[in-house]
Amino acid sequence: MSIFEGFLSTSETLGAFSDRAFVDAMLRFEAALARAQAAEGLIPESAAHSIVSSCKVELFDVAKIVRESGRAGSVAIPLVKALREAVGLFNADAAPFVHFGSTSQDVIDSAMALVTREAVALVEADLARAADALLRLAVTHAETPMLARTLMQPASVTSFGFKCVGWAAPLVRSRIRLREAAKHALQLQLGGAVGTLAQMKGQGPAVRKRMARELGLGDPGATWHTQRDEWVALGCELGLMTGSLGKVAVDIALLGQYEVAEVTEPSEPGRGGSSAMPHKRNPVASMVAIAAAHRAPQRVAALLGAMPQQHERALGAWQAELGEWPQLLMSAHGSVRAMAGALPGLQVDAARMRANIDRLRAELPRDAADEWFDPALAHNAGQAALAEVKALQVRLAQHEEHKEPPK
Repeated sequence: MSIFEGFLSTSETLGAFSDRAFVDAMLRFEAALARAQAAEGLIPESAAHSIVSSCKVELFDVAKIVRESGRAGSVAIPLVKALREAVGLFNADAAPFVHFGSTSQDVIDSAMALVTREAVALVEADLARAADALLRLAVTHAETPMLARTLMQPASVTSFGFKCVGWAAPLVRSRIRLREAAKHALQLQLGGAVGTLAQMKGQGPAVRKRMARELGLGDPGATWHTQRDEWVALGCELGLMTGSLGKVAVDIALLGQYEVAEVTEPSEPGRGGSSAMPHKRNPVASMVAIAAAHRAPQRVAALLGAMPQQHERALGAWQAELGEWPQLLMSAHGSVRAMAGALPGLQVDAARMRANIDRLRAELPRDAADEWFDPALAHNAGQAALAEVKALQVRLAQHEEHKEPPK
């Protein structure tokens, strides 16, 4: 990745989608395939043992595999070639059983599901941190009065707690939807050349079930080579989450402007400083989240645009999807990690909020000021905020009760 990707993502997600990590995931697929086929009597146990013993990423020249993928048209082709050669060095009779009955898309889609599962788990953990921080702020500041803004102008009095629960609600919904989408999307791919598993002599479904269990992926019960709906639905959920985080970030950045100065990101050495103006406190977490919200829509659109795929295996569309997918996860996790780090330490200046209300109130006619700045407005907003916090917590608890245990 470029130097500009690093500060907009996280080292964990960059690592999950690194060349080495992806090749390792493909080798895990090949090892599981061999074990499952041996268990079902499709290949000799001795061949499976030789294949599994060779499926170690440290035995392979990852850079060479990546280089050769351009000419081959798929990273799976040079990988399988290298694996077959490695197996043949120790057991020539086992080499023909490498990748038996499978196809390039099987290993690549399954490997993508494996590395995506790792990235989504990171996203889910940080999303929970961000949402929980906002729910706590909503309770703490349930009745802290502040100006609402409509059309970028000061409006009536609300409460900061009400604003926080408005930020939190979409994130709570994203937590629930993201888990559901991941459950349906993170499935094993195994179909063979045209999706029929023809070479596996009727044992294909049993092989797929064994592999899914070993790899911790779902068993879709069928091939989904050109059925991309569940997969792209996960991408759409990541895009929605990134947009919701971007909205929170925009509001925090606006509230942190010097002229407003009601809410600021936490301050620490090396965070948000300016190279030219020492008085500045740049909202860097908000910057990362806003950048992600600008980038994610194009990635999601590319995934949707790649859904019309030709016949049983796609020419170009699936390959385009592969190029966009890691970028979406990198942006999504960069966004949620940045906000999860900033929101628990958000600095709220209740006195400044009150001062801004009083300043505007003094400029209005008495009757208008009494109507729009009645102290009861903050109380009412606070009660609404607390009610919504409780409803969201109940919804999360119900979801936790009904979620499937981890595989």
